Amino acid sequence: MVLRLTPHSPVNELANLRARTRACREVRELAVMSYANMRGGLLRALMTDLDGLLEASRVIFHFSDPWNTIFYSFRQHHFQPNRSMAVIDVNESITTHKTATIRNYNTQPRLVYKTVVGVNGPLVILNEVKFPQYNEIVHITLPDGTQRCGQVLEITRNKAVVQVFEGTSGIDAKNTICEFTGDILRTPVSEDMLGRIFNGSGKPIDRGPPVLAEDFLDINGQPINPWSRIYPEEMIQTGISAIDVMNSIARGQKIPIFSAAGLPHNEIAAQIVRQGGLVKLPDSKKDQSDSNFAIVFAAMGVNMETARFFKQDFEENGSMENVCLFLNLANDPTIERIITPRLALTAAEFFAYQCEKHVLVVLTDMSSYAEALREVSAAREEVPGRRGFPGYMYTDLATIYERAGRVEGRDGSITQIPILTMPNDDITHPIPDLTGYITEGQIYVDRQLHNRQIYPPINVLPSLSRLMKSAIGEGMTRVDHADVSNQLYACYAIGKDVQAMKAVVGEEALSSDDLLYLEFLGKFEKNFIAQGNYEKRDVFESLDIGWQLLRIFPREMLKRIPETILDKYYPRGGAGAKAVESS
Repeated sequence: MVLRLTPHSPVNELANLRARTRACREVRELAVMSYANMRGGLLRALMTDLDGLLEASRVIFHFSDPWNTIFYSFRQHHFQPNRSMAVIDVNESITTHKTATIRNYNTQPRLVYKTVVGVNGPLVILNEVKFPQYNEIVHITLPDGTQRCGQVLEITRNKAVVQVFEGTSGIDAKNTICEFTGDILRTPVSEDMLGRIFNGSGKPIDRGPPVLAEDFLDINGQPINPWSRIYPEEMIQTGISAIDVMNSIARGQKIPIFSAAGLPHNEIAAQIVRQGGLVKLPDSKKDQSDSNFAIVFAAMGVNMETARFFKQDFEENGSMENVCLFLNLANDPTIERIITPRLALTAAEFFAYQCEKHVLVVLTDMSSYAEALREVSAAREEVPGRRGFPGYMYTDLATIYERAGRVEGRDGSITQIPILTMPNDDITHPIPDLTGYITEGQIYVDRQLHNRQIYPPINVLPSLSRLMKSAIGEGMTRVDHADVSNQLYACYAIGKDVQAMKAVVGEEALSSDDLLYLEFLGKFEKNFIAQGNYEKRDVFESLDIGWQLLRIFPREMLKRIPETILDKYYPRGGAGAKAVESS
C-alpha cells in the first residue's frame, strides 16, 4: 500500500485514509507532500495508526515547506531507528530536474511533416525532409493520437529512414505526423534509479513516481580516452567458487557467459546479482561496503515468466535496493532491444563516474540483441554477412562492450557480464565468435555438467579470465590465490585425461597416481564446482575448499605451488584448514 498526502487533502479524505490504514496490514510507502493546510489533530492520529504498521517499511517525506511541529513531533516520538527514512525536498528536486532539462533546450523551431511514403518492418520512410540529422529523434503521432518515438537511421538527399522503437503497427501514409526534434536520444538519469524497474525504453513500470532527473545523457555515451583508462584491478566477488577462484573478474573487466538454450544461465545471473559485491579484506581500510556497489541488470527479449522470476527473486532476497532493472519482454517491439543495453550502460556510467560507485552490468540475452540488429539490417536491405547478420555487427557489439572500464580521476568502475545463448551449442556462431574477440575472456556453461545435475554447470577448462592476474593476490584477495588456481586447473585437466583413458583401458590398468586424480576429479565437481542456488561462498571460503581438495595428493605432487605457500596452507593445521574447520 502506498499513501500519498497532498497539501490540500480535505478533512474527510484524511479520515478515510485513517480508516484504510487500520484495515491494511502492510504500508509499503508513506509519501507526505506537504504539512501546510493540514489539520494537525487528524494527521497526528493518522501517524499514530501508522506507527504499528510501518515495521520494515520505507517512509518518504516530500516536503515543500519548512519542518513544522507536526513532522518534528512524529520524527521524535513515532519513528523508530530501525526503519528506513528518506527526506526529499521537492523544491530542490524540481529545480535540479528543470536545470537538467534547460541544458538540452533547443531554440530552433521544430518542423512537422506528413510525408510518410512507406513502412517496412520497424522502419518508416519520409520524403521531402529538410536538413535531417543522423541519429535525430523523431516524434511520431498516429491518427488516433498515440505518440511514438523514432530515430533517424539513414539520410539520402531529402529522404530520411526512421526506426520506430515502439513498432510501426497503425502507421499510415496520409495522417501520420512526424516531428523532427533536432536532438539525439537522451535518457534521464538519477541516483534514485536504484531500486526501480524500467521497461526497454527506460520508462518506469513499477508503479512508482517518475524519476526526477539529475541529468539527461546521450544513450550512446562518450568514448573513453585511452590515455585516461586505468588498467582493471581488484576483484568483483560473485559468490560462485568456479568464477571467483578459477576465473576471477577484475573491476572494469568485460567477461561474457557463453550459454545455450535449456541451460540455467538465468539462475546463474540471478545468483550473481544476489551475491555480487566487493571483496571485504579483514584488515583493509578501503570502503568495501555494499553502499559503494551497484548492479544494473538489463534483460532483452525475455518472456513473462523469466521477467517475473528476476523481479521476484531480487525483491524477495533484499538485493533490489542496489539494482536498477531494465526489462524488455518478448512481446515488446523487437527494435526496442537495440536501445535497452545502451540505456542500461548510460545509467551505469552515471553511477560509476558521477556517483563513484563500482557498478556491475549484467546484460541478458545478447543473442536477442543481435537478432534485433539483423532484423533492422534486413529491413534496410543491407548486404548480409555470416548467417544473415550485418557486416558491422562486430563494430556495433564493440560500442556496447567497450563502455566497461575505469577512468582516471574517478573512483568508480563499470564491470560487464553479458550473457549470450549459442545456437545449437555452436561456439563458432558469429555472436559468440565476435564477442570473444572484443571481451577479455569467457565463462562457459556446459551441457554435459548440467545433464549430470551439477549446478552451476560451469566448465572451467574452456573458461578464461584474461585479467585475472591483476584482480587477485596479496592486498586484493589472498597471497595463495594464483597458485591454488593454477594447481586446481592442472589437476582437473589431468583428471579429465585419466577419465578418458579409463574408458579405454579400464580402471585396473591405472596407476596409484591416476586413481588419486580420478578421486580429485569427482570431488572437485561435487564439492567445488557444485553449490546451491542460494549458497554464497566468499573467495576465502572457496580457496579453503580448494586446499581441502588438494590435500588428496601428497605434497610432492603439488608442483605448481611454491614451498613457502605449501608450508603455510598445506598442513591440516595450517591457515586454510583452520578456516575450513571454523566454517
